[in-house]
Amino acid sequence: MHKSLSIVVATGLIGAATLLGAAPALADETEPSEPPRVELVLDVSGSMRAADIDGETRIAVAKRAFNKVVDALPEDTQLGIRVLGATYSGKNKKIACKDTQQIVPVGPVNAVQAKNAIATLKPTGYTPIGLALKKAAEDLGDTDSVRRIVLITDGEDTCTPPDPCEVARELAARGTHLVVDTLGLTPDEKTRKQLVCISTATGGTYAAATSEEELTDRVQQLVDRAAVPPPVQPAVVTGSADCTNAPLLAPGVYTDREKISEHRFYRVAVQPDQELRASVSISLDRALNPDYGVLLKAATKDGRELVRGVDAGSGRADVLSAGLRWSADEQKADAKASAEAAESDVDEPAATSTELCLIVSNSFASTATAAGAPGMPVELSIDLVDASHAPDAPGLGRGFLFLLVLAIAGLVAGVLAGWITRYWVATWREN
Repeated sequence: MHKSLSIVVATGLIGAATLLGAAPALADETEPSEPPRVELVLDVSGSMRAADIDGETRIAVAKRAFNKVVDALPEDTQLGIRVLGATYSGKNKKIACKDTQQIVPVGPVNAVQAKNAIATLKPTGYTPIGLALKKAAEDLGDTDSVRRIVLITDGEDTCTPPDPCEVARELAARGTHLVVDTLGLTPDEKTRKQLVCISTATGGTYAAATSEEELTDRVQQLVDRAAVPPPVQPAVVTGSADCTNAPLLAPGVYTDREKISEHRFYRVAVQPDQELRASVSISLDRALNPDYGVLLKAATKDGRELVRGVDAGSGRADVLSAGLRWSADEQKADAKASAEAAESDVDEPAATSTELCLIVSNSFASTATAAGAPGMPVELSIDLVDASHAPDAPGLGRGFLFLLVLAIAGLVAGVLAGWITRYWVATWREN
């Protein structure tokens, strides 16, 4: 989902993954990654004629910033450039809202070609941001490489639908490798909110630029960041609506999508000498009603709850997280307590793995449109470690012998209390 949250490194648990059966594999950090693929999406609508950045037009400043970035690109970067609102100057909105073109195909950087394409741009038409984002994702292709869209605009979308925020959520739901960063050129409040919404939905960033230097620095930072892939790529998994059909997960980091008021089920097998440590984080990519939360529970396959998670402060208002711990020792303790209550001798439970159900649920509420697909990004981290055995508490005893001891102790305590009270009263009267 975006900004990677809590990450569990499962390097020493590959053997355990084999025992637990088939599960989505984590990305191998040792394999050489494909070159990063970046597409710069530039707004060339009529408003870019405004001369309010250091006394120059916005488009002039953007052109020079682009040229500087192109000159400084790493050699292995796969760069493309797409524009919107650059060719149609008519009044037919239906035609104007389809005005987006790729002027430099994604590939090894040809600085001369890129600069020549940028030099011909003139502010012209409308601002079809949603459509441009869809086309930019197609330009980058569906690959395992890091893919980044850098959107630079001075205004909000003037062609909705499609709504750019909804487009960004749909793009994010297709995988974990596509990020949209947004840059606002002297943005107003409505533009800022829309750009923040787009970047948040994909785990990207938002920034504003009011000078050529700021714009150049921010674009360069985003392009450079694309060349550094995250340390762990979560494996995509789809939770089910019940435990029976839930996917069986090995230790690792997984990503899923959860709708409002939905429950997601996953299975994990825990060996007798292991402790399960699991956490879940949900990134809020849309506005929600207040008083919301996320819950992580572990239960048996027949629905008996074993433990539920405790909220963990993440330090961010747009991320909710919770975690839990559970070991097979707790199951043994439950079995022993049940046997003692029944006053029957039973053998120790067989040393076999216990299959648990992890349940992720939420208490989100919002409008009907926001509650639908594709759901909010979920990151689930699972680890299995050696169980930390807690010392047994001293037993209080059981049976008729224990009752007899209690009765005698009570009788002795009562007699002693009576003698002491009688002695104290007699002494008090004499004095």
